[in-house]
Amino acid sequence: MPTRLTRTAFILVLAALPSGAYAAKGKTMAEILEASTAADWRTPDPDNLLVLDLPGGRAVIELAPYFAPEHVANIRTLAREGYWNGLSINRSQDNFVVQWGDPAEDPAQAKPLGSAKAKLPAEFARAGYDKTAFHPVQDRDGWSKRAGFVQGFPAATDRKRTWLAHCYGTLGAGRGNEPDSSNGTELYVVTGQSPRQLDLNITTVGRVLQGMEHLSVLPRGTGPLGFYEKPEQRTPIVRLALASALPDAERPRLEVLRTDTATFDALVEARRNRSDDWYLHKAGHIDLCNIPISVRSPK
Repeated sequence: MPTRLTRTAFILVLAALPSGAYAAKGKTMAEILEASTAADWRTPDPDNLLVLDLPGGRAVIELAPYFAPEHVANIRTLAREGYWNGLSINRSQDNFVVQWGDPAEDPAQAKPLGSAKAKLPAEFARAGYDKTAFHPVQDRDGWSKRAGFVQGFPAATDRKRTWLAHCYGTLGAGRGNEPDSSNGTELYVVTGQSPRQLDLNITTVGRVLQGMEHLSVLPRGTGPLGFYEKPEQRTPIVRLALASALPDAERPRLEVLRTDTATFDALVEARRNRSDDWYLHKAGHIDLCNIPISVRSPK
């Protein structure tokens, strides 16, 4: 018959156990995703998907018209009219970005924009804070009053404005010194540690959903800021098109985990306090840009 333990004896038994042995083991990210339902996933609008085909493979990028409607509209026009086809990736800066567009330095030799606009307003942030659209995370953000997600995109807010955060995989519109000098023709993707100092300084227009490996492995440029010094160093763009303009058989089939559900909140907690057997210490914190947003092929 088991011996009844006094409270003091019970505490001594706990103290003798290995650290964490009596803590409840939380679910892992894999377990949470396995238990997810169809309602936890969304299918991106094909009119918001850019398909970037390179010699090494394909990257699929979701546009964010909620944050930059005029830039996204111009990018759609450029893509529909094949503006980037035959152009190139001209920059790959270590731990920072890859950038593509027209490599011509002489404006007289630049590729025509077709029916796209040459001038757009700066769209660094969206005015206001819509708490019905903003799904916050509890962790402190060093770059804003609150961090979270809006329509599947990592975002931040000071409650006067809301913006798309510069995380790994973020797509931005390159500009010169003038705030309104971007028109979507020069695009870059963050391939290094999240450069959040760029927040509120440049128009961000989307995020890579799939195929980052084809961008992050590109050879680093040897010129200033990672630009390629010779034409043969550049990676040609085979095609950059909207998914909605592609034949049905060529469209990407993707589902993206929603960021406004209890399942996503559980996933964030699983990454905040890792329950994988390898982890001996629970961090109790996670950075906005380290929260993964899962992408899968439809079942």
